[in-house]
Amino acid sequence: MSILVDDKRTIRSWAMYDWANSVYSLVIASAIFPAYYNTITAATGHSTIFFLGIEFANTALYSICLGLAFGTIAILSPILGSIADAYGKHKFFMKIFCYIGGLSCCSLFFFKGYNVSFGLLSLYLATIGYSGSIVFYNSYLPSIASPEKQDSVSAKGFSYGYIGSTILLLLNLLLILNQEALNVKDDTLLPRLAFLITGIWWLGFAQIPFIKLPDAVFKPIAKTGTNILLSGYSELRKVILSIHDQKVLRVFLLGFFFSIMGVQTVMFMAASFGENEINLNLTQLIITILIVENIGIVGAYLFAFLSQKFGNIKALILAILIWVIICFGAYYIETPVHFYFAGFFIGLVMGGFQCLARSTYSKLIPKTKNDAAYFSFYDVAEKSAMMLGLVMFGYLNQLTGSMRNSIVAVAIWFSIGLIAMILLQKMKPLLKQES
Repeated sequence: MSILVDDKRTIRSWAMYDWANSVYSLVIASAIFPAYYNTITAATGHSTIFFLGIEFANTALYSICLGLAFGTIAILSPILGSIADAYGKHKFFMKIFCYIGGLSCCSLFFFKGYNVSFGLLSLYLATIGYSGSIVFYNSYLPSIASPEKQDSVSAKGFSYGYIGSTILLLLNLLLILNQEALNVKDDTLLPRLAFLITGIWWLGFAQIPFIKLPDAVFKPIAKTGTNILLSGYSELRKVILSIHDQKVLRVFLLGFFFSIMGVQTVMFMAASFGENEINLNLTQLIITILIVENIGIVGAYLFAFLSQKFGNIKALILAILIWVIICFGAYYIETPVHFYFAGFFIGLVMGGFQCLARSTYSKLIPKTKNDAAYFSFYDVAEKSAMMLGLVMFGYLNQLTGSMRNSIVAVAIWFSIGLIAMILLQKMKPLLKQES
């Protein structure tokens, strides 16, 4: 099956994977699971946890667990991406990671607080499944959309993800907040049921892109009889040499690295920050998450529009500048209203930055038949940054006993990313078909 460029049905089916797997990032990573994890570990006497002989705060270990999962994918994705290019295995790897992630979400149904190691292992595997599948999902973008439409198509994927995950979150909340009406005595049952439903949703809706998308982004490029592992390393080496010779791409990746450190750390730790530093209850946390999600849809399309009017790099500079202001302001947040206000601006730039960064990178990479290998490097930068950001956030939380100090570090990361993007703008890079 060949890929039709700018075909509406293909683009919709591709975007449906965002609809499918974004429930992990909202329900598991951002909203219900962090609140459940903090509450249940404290209730069962696990507010501090011994791991490898070291005593950790439960929130610190949660952050470090996420970071290690993203670090695992950072190690695996380059070779898997190059193998996918060489042997036409893009959808195969996308499926494998999807099933690992979806089934791991389902397994969280059995996490009841006393089995913390099991809960963190399930979270670790769900995160690997989520982040691993995204590598191969992203690699389809340059093939399904022409350069001038990649910003809007990327935004469509993020908007599908925001809408789908918001719908499932609301359905789960109808269950959790009506525990008494449903006469459920076990306080853990409905949150655990939400994790099970999340995994089923992810696995079920993923079948739509799996049916429509072809097995490979391009035809396999490996010669018959070549060793699959050596061929993968060979393709990886070509990409390394290519990026080494492209100064514009290197500067972009530098700015992206530090910026995404901040974006993803905020996304994964915002709920824990609100619960621990501002004493928000579950309802208040969910209100904030819904603000972020719904404004995120507007932000994704707003920054796609700004990129068309002023250029990708200038739009990215604006997004990162807003992030810097948000982080310095977050240090002084004291009330739920302050948190809601911050959530509005986080939503505005979270989706905007992510979709625009993805499409900008797709315009900067050279025209080639090993896009998955290039997007593996993109993913390595993202996942390495996420690992470093989450581990550092957790370490600072553990060291100082306050997440507010960690937020200052996040602001510094964004500032470094801002400087890199300003330097990139001065280089005046020529993006494919940027108007």
